[in-house]
Amino acid sequence: MTTLYSFRRCPYAMRARMALLVSATAFEVCEVALRDKPADMIAASPKATVPVLVLSDGQVIDESLDIMRWALARNDPEDWLAGDEDALIDTFDTRFKHHLDRYKYAERHDADPAEHRAACFALLQLLEDRLTAAENLSRATRSLGDIAIMPFVRQFAAVDHTWFDGQPIPRTKCWLARHIASPLFERAMARVPRWVPGDAAPG
Repeated sequence: MTTLYSFRRCPYAMRARMALLVSATAFEVCEVALRDKPADMIAASPKATVPVLVLSDGQVIDESLDIMRWALARNDPEDWLAGDEDALIDTFDTRFKHHLDRYKYAERHDADPAEHRAACFALLQLLEDRLTAAENLSRATRSLGDIAIMPFVRQFAAVDHTWFDGQPIPRTKCWLARHIASPLFERAMARVPRWVPGDAAPG
């Protein structure tokens, strides 16, 4: 069986799970505790960060976008790959994530949260502008770009819901709410028992 080492609240793992689910890939989730990771996961991927996908033949894919693209290359019923907005995804994976970490974990980074919140908000204008043309980033229906970026915008919004709800980005807020309310996201966020030391990993 194909095994996905995952952590439910990790945005990288979220997007990997959503792509695996929409592609109808058969897999088992090994929900890990980030402070006590399974030895099998570390052996498969020494960088020891989720998600890690271990295929039934032993092949390992340990970058979330690579997992998404691998799953969709096998089966892409909603044609997500047509919306593989590589440059926009990279902006949110690098610049947005950099500022998001320093907004959410300001003390850890010795950072000014207001400064980094403002930097994130400026990047959200890229989404707001895109969403003037359609309900999603590339077209009317969801695609890879939406699902790759949405978990990070969700994390940003959750830091201070009251502040976020008051911001003048109505299209982005509707876009985010629609994806969070989707049955696919609900399935991806289903709780599974957490792996504990002594358990065998799935597979």
